[in-house]
Amino acid sequence: MLQPVLNLLRQGLTPQQLALTVALGTAAGMVPMLGITTLLATTAAVRLRLNVAATLLVAHLWSPVQLLLIIPFMSQGARLWGSHSPPLTLEKLQYLFRHDWVAALGLLWHAILGGLALWAGAFLVLGPILYFTLRPVLAHLMGKRNASEAVAPE
Repeated sequence: MLQPVLNLLRQGLTPQQLALTVALGTAAGMVPMLGITTLLATTAAVRLRLNVAATLLVAHLWSPVQLLLIIPFMSQGARLWGSHSPPLTLEKLQYLFRHDWVAALGLLWHAILGGLALWAGAFLVLGPILYFTLRPVLAHLMGKRNASEAVAPE
């Protein structure tokens, strides 16, 4: 059952395209803003003519990591954007929304902008590293697979 799904996801992709799919899916899957993973991954895949299903699969496989990193990204993002208040925590946000929702929205806005800036900076470095690391590995693996398919009788 797994092999047909893997074949569908790899369909028509070169090792370079598959490496780019994984790198972009990883970046989209870790964006520190809930609700835009699918839009970001789909837009990137369509724009670059990659396999949309494979990009979405990679992006959504990173969802647990995204949930773990969202508060640290936003906390550091708030500090980056100039918030001099104590570090952003879930308890602090809950308290602010109960007592002063305008201040909570302001803090959240700065935290999201700063978190997105940190995420973009991180993936400007990590994206190419991931791509250039995966490209030869996938070329080797796909070359082995193609060679074994050519030898195997149908």
